Amino acid sequence: MNILEEVSDKKMFDKSMLKTTGTTTLGMVCKEGIVLAADRKMTLGGQIVSSKKFEKAIILTDDLAMTVAGLVSDVQLITRLIKAQIRLDELKKGKKLRVKEVANMLANLVYANVRKYSTIQGITGFLLGGKDHEGFYLYEMGMDGSLTKFDDYVTDGSGMLFATGVLEANYKEELSIDDGVKLAIKAVSASMQRDTASGAGMDVITITKEGTKRVFSKQLDNKFVA
Repeated sequence: MNILEEVSDKKMFDKSMLKTTGTTTLGMVCKEGIVLAADRKMTLGGQIVSSKKFEKAIILTDDLAMTVAGLVSDVQLITRLIKAQIRLDELKKGKKLRVKEVANMLANLVYANVRKYSTIQGITGFLLGGKDHEGFYLYEMGMDGSLTKFDDYVTDGSGMLFATGVLEANYKEELSIDDGVKLAIKAVSASMQRDTASGAGMDVITITKEGTKRVFSKQLDNKFVA
């Protein structure tokens, strides 16, 4: 299988790829696993809402999930690349990859993407959560390709300051996965109230010993009724 063949779908390259994602994403380490959450609003320059149904919390495998932020075309391309690379490497090795291996691959993709010559700068941000035989892990891939491991929580996107404030005040070590989901919803909701580029809905994914699961998915209807 050729990775280039995995991402050569011409449908990817429509005008929606030029729209940036103002967003709020977060990751949290809990007692029984990892919680990832993100809003759904997609904006053009942070001013015009171009989509209210863009899911930014993505399940990669039974053991891995991530959140995305940044330029939509680059986010989609890197997502397809990392999914293909995971499949290829696991087929070659005959075993599942460690979370750290996937984190390094994703960071390398981001590093190469942001430094390629282009008239459009490929700014992206990813939070990766996963489990392997050694435990549960949470990583952030910065827009420059940097890789940072977190033992508590991390936020990203235009609404990160609002979400961080909620987590800073309420996060505790050994937080249960159920309480982590509730706190994630609270944090993203606070950001949606204050950050104009975040909103429209929310998705929450958990990674536990049972695997990855989308435990919360809600679309908000803000239609005006006279």
